[in-house]
Amino acid sequence: MPGGRLTQQERQQIALGLADSLAYAEIARRLDRPTSTITREVMRNGGPTGYRADLAHRATERRAHRRNPAPPRTPGTPTAPHGRDAEAVREFGETMTTLFMHQGLPKMVARVLTGLFVTDAGSLTASELVQQLQISPASVSKAVAFLEEQGLIRRTRDDHRRERYFVDGGVWYQSTIASARGVARVAETARQGVSVLGVGTPAAVRLENIARYSEFISESMLRAAEQAREVLYTRPDEPPPGVTSPVS
Repeated sequence: MPGGRLTQQERQQIALGLADSLAYAEIARRLDRPTSTITREVMRNGGPTGYRADLAHRATERRAHRRNPAPPRTPGTPTAPHGRDAEAVREFGETMTTLFMHQGLPKMVARVLTGLFVTDAGSLTASELVQQLQISPASVSKAVAFLEEQGLIRRTRDDHRRERYFVDGGVWYQSTIASARGVARVAETARQGVSVLGVGTPAAVRLENIARYSEFISESMLRAAEQAREVLYTRPDEPPPGVTSPVS
């Protein structure tokens, strides 16, 4: 798998692929690059509708010029907790942030959510987020307000009266439930349209099908969330809920 930064020619190929409505995976295949590289490149530089190869290339050059060279590291020397490779952690963080952005979260919100996910404690204070992400307190405040409204994080105060922001299994479960209820509201609204537009008319039939589809998806999500809820609290080395460990 080729490494290194994308070339200007590769960025032009990405732009052409986007213009042809190619999927990120197909563009990556043609360039022999990881799909995550293409996704991150596009989302970092204007998204699928705003990507420009020349602007993306100049922006990358500016970032590389600003970035201080990393000090040499002895192979095998831990640079992060638990012996993690700090550069690999950083790359993963960018990939996860890009994923959240692709799913509709604003960039700063996606960065804060990723920061919470990759910390071992599963919680950070506002000042810790400012320091970790190198962003302003105002940016943190706006991001956590958005995430809390969406049910993706919860907040509490610690012993020092500082606000801490948490992301855990309970929050993820509640977020799934909220999504399912949102889909159910789509069904309810579509059904209202059926009576307004007249039962049996082409538009009403279309809305009725959307309502039935949305109801099915919502009910399936709720049922699956309840059935799988314990997975969020089970260690990977433990048997899944409902499965009995073999007796030695």
